[in-house]
Amino acid sequence: MVKEADIEYGLVGKLQDLKYTYRPDIRDLNALEQNFREKFEKLNRVNLTDAEFDKIREEIVNPDVFISSNYLRKTNTFTREDGTPLYYTLVNIKDWCRNDFEVINQLRINTKNSNHRYDVIILINGVPVVQIELKTLEVSPNKAMQQIVDYKNDSGSGYTNSLMCFTQLFIVSNKSKTFYFANNNNEHFAFNAEEQFLPVYTLASEDNKKINHLFDFADKFLTKCTLGQMISRYMVLVASEQKILVMRPYQIYAVKAIVDCIHQNRGNGYIWHTTGSGKTLTSFKASTLLKDNPDIEKCLFVVDRKDLDRQTRQEFNKFQEGSVEENTNTGTLVNRMLSTDYADKVIVTTIQKLGLALNQNSKRNVKQREDKKETYYDRLAPLRDKRIVFIFDECHRSQFGDNHDAIKEFFPKAQLFGFTGTPIFEENATYKTIEGQQASYKTTNDVFQQELHSYTITNAIEDKNVLRFHIDYFTAEGKPDFTSLSHKMAVIDAILKKHDKATNNRRFNAVLATSSISDAIEYYHLFKQNQREFAEVNEDFRPLNIACVFSPPAEGNKDVEQLQEDLEQEKADNQIEPNKKKEALTQIIADYNVQYGTNHKITEFDGYYQDVQQRIKWQKYPNKDVPHEDKIDVMIVVDMLLTGFDSKYLNTLYVDKNLKYHGLIQAYSRTNRVINDTKPYGNILVFRDQEEDVKRAMVRFSGADIEKAKEIWLVDAAPKVIAKYQEAVSNLKTFMESHGLECKPHEVDNLKGDEARAQFINTFKEVQRLKTQLDQYTDLEETQAETIEAALPTDDFRSFKSNYLDTAKRLKEIQNKPDTPPEVQQLDFEFVLFSSAIIDYDYIIGLIAKYTQDKPSKHKMTRVQLINLLSSSANLMDEREDIIAYINTLEVGNGMTEKEIRTGYQQFKDEKAASELKAIALKHQLENDSLKAFIDEILHRMIFDGEKLTDLLAPLELGWKDRRVAELALMEDLVPLLNKLAQGREIAGLNAYE
Repeated sequence: MVKEADIEYGLVGKLQDLKYTYRPDIRDLNALEQNFREKFEKLNRVNLTDAEFDKIREEIVNPDVFISSNYLRKTNTFTREDGTPLYYTLVNIKDWCRNDFEVINQLRINTKNSNHRYDVIILINGVPVVQIELKTLEVSPNKAMQQIVDYKNDSGSGYTNSLMCFTQLFIVSNKSKTFYFANNNNEHFAFNAEEQFLPVYTLASEDNKKINHLFDFADKFLTKCTLGQMISRYMVLVASEQKILVMRPYQIYAVKAIVDCIHQNRGNGYIWHTTGSGKTLTSFKASTLLKDNPDIEKCLFVVDRKDLDRQTRQEFNKFQEGSVEENTNTGTLVNRMLSTDYADKVIVTTIQKLGLALNQNSKRNVKQREDKKETYYDRLAPLRDKRIVFIFDECHRSQFGDNHDAIKEFFPKAQLFGFTGTPIFEENATYKTIEGQQASYKTTNDVFQQELHSYTITNAIEDKNVLRFHIDYFTAEGKPDFTSLSHKMAVIDAILKKHDKATNNRRFNAVLATSSISDAIEYYHLFKQNQREFAEVNEDFRPLNIACVFSPPAEGNKDVEQLQEDLEQEKADNQIEPNKKKEALTQIIADYNVQYGTNHKITEFDGYYQDVQQRIKWQKYPNKDVPHEDKIDVMIVVDMLLTGFDSKYLNTLYVDKNLKYHGLIQAYSRTNRVINDTKPYGNILVFRDQEEDVKRAMVRFSGADIEKAKEIWLVDAAPKVIAKYQEAVSNLKTFMESHGLECKPHEVDNLKGDEARAQFINTFKEVQRLKTQLDQYTDLEETQAETIEAALPTDDFRSFKSNYLDTAKRLKEIQNKPDTPPEVQQLDFEFVLFSSAIIDYDYIIGLIAKYTQDKPSKHKMTRVQLINLLSSSANLMDEREDIIAYINTLEVGNGMTEKEIRTGYQQFKDEKAASELKAIALKHQLENDSLKAFIDEILHRMIFDGEKLTDLLAPLELGWKDRRVAELALMEDLVPLLNKLAQGREIAGLNAYE
């Protein structure tokens, strides 16, 4: 087995080959700071006194990563002892290649609170900017990442109180696999039961071939100038979120391709980057790099609709505050195009506004000419011969029309670049050019001349940057009439039956795509009626929150006209019986106002549209933070939201319209944003005969034959996953029997030794992973469901989950202790797999209330089943012992309401906490009232002020008379109780004094 020390030795040697200076003498904080001082003084041509250096070090060392990262990238100022200012940089920011690049290893940061040792660190001009954590092949990369997170969370770690605060990038490698990711403040840098871990990237070549081996990675990523460029050019500081982003390889190659094309003046080009690949960040970085190019007069980022204009401006300004102003009308756009202000060099606008300015025959230009005023067209004349760059957000149909031609005609020296997730090829082209009797279809290549870089949906799926799809084709008997009432009723029935399964018990939400505004209206009213009827025969059915959105008749409203530019079906539908459509939308908005307590009007449609999008995105919040009644379960649409709308927690698309090629891919891609293993794929339920259209789209946009495309794009069919699940259960059985035990949940406690328990963790994790996937399959046949149940009955499965969580909790407590076996140290518990969207505090309270009723119910559980269900979820791990103890005090037949259960449980916990508190006070010979007052103060500050317990306990300056409360022994007793009380009260929605 290759040892970690051997990998480290090899990497240091490799970096020396790349002309890094190896500094074996820098192994502690003093040596690190002395080296930095020498480099700083040389770079800034200054000799500092000891007092000046101490002061400058105090100024620049900051626990806030975002602030430190800004210091690193700009010119700073410092007042010297004689009162004169010193303008300085930490590194050569004008030419990062000309800095000193050094490598050190085994640096120890010894403080009173931490004793960390870092494997390999890269210094640029004495500043530690890259930390490389090395592991052996057997260790999960997630474990190495967790170690970095744990280091950063340690109070007093080097990242908060030393030059290590300037760390920009982390690299993790076991030699054969290498990953990189950006440093961030802790709120953006942690494992979380609800979210995926940090954005972690694998390096790749221009053709997306992975570069995994550590030494190959070093050759491509860690050459001195390349690393300097990565930090200075290809990281983005998101001011609004105080967050740092590092670009993915394909984003960097796209930016370079555009910049090089402009530098060499090689005409136009387009970037094919699939939906969900971070196109806005790529275009933002391209725009900002062009902002500093003196050869370019202006860079216009052109989007297709008002809502995308707003969305893109918000994204750009999120990356850099104030980088793009709003263009309220065409006149404002013209003024900004003529402005020589640096802030106006990059402009985000719509194709429609630009077209109005450049079209001599537009109503505005004609009116200005008639009034003998200078037209927009004439005012822009000074820019005709300037080099202007146009970047089009999406190479849609509207970019192929008259507006596009007007741009090319007016700006002969312009260069045009397009981004698209779904290029237009000959077979999916819809825009014709007619010359004489000849008619031809325009393609993306016709308009933009050349493909500069591609990163297709196939690449993204293979990289796990987007999810694969599970497609369930709903087939009716005979030849269906898709316009009939019976068809719509069958669709609604299927959705009501399958929605909870498809959305992981409403952890996610869905969109229903309909073929016309009339269909959308009919579906909306049918849902209202059918849900009532469905609830009458399904006692435990929870009504779905249904909303609907489509654009109203324009009636001369410029904003709506602009909105409908790319909403072909809606635009056409609104020409037929517009008053009827308007009345229906007015009623839908009125219903929405009643349901959500809003006050929207059809005359201010944009406000309604924005609110709808926001509520769909609120799905990301647990019900305890945003109640379910404030969210949307199913959104009925026609064209809207099927392109350009992103929400990670939208996982299901119900399709009752004919989709083809790029329209199909765009719509399906609403569902495939990555979160974590609770969302294994995007769910598509198709209620039309679309299988051949899906195949054609997959072949066209993957560049592979149908079998290869299906293998990449689609999840395995149910029989294949069931077979894998049966194999995983069989492996569990073999494992248990190898330890002389039956494959029964209660036998897990009889496993001898932590190594065996670690093996159980890894074995059962695979069972859970496959079960999570199967639980969201909407097309399982009854016999398949029976096969899954037979493999591991539900009660046994839940009991195994409970034992997993108990075992994992115990092992996690000892994981980082020096004498812990390697098998435990290397464990990645993946608690997210064991969390449940449905098992939250409110749900459990409801089940307990049902349990106490005499009334029989299909979903009423026994005491054992109830405890089993609660124990099988990671959601309430810290609360479940108390809930179980409370359940054991209750009797069937006393018929308690949910409110009574809630009150009774809180009283039960308060009595238990009071008893524990009394025992702690007695043990440490403290006054009970004094200790209780301290507890109340701490809880209030934790819950309402968001303060951390470790920060609150550190100073202990709350003015008690008895200072023994500060003793370590007392803290060890108090901390678990404080954490439990705070979490319990937050879950229950109670304050600290109720």
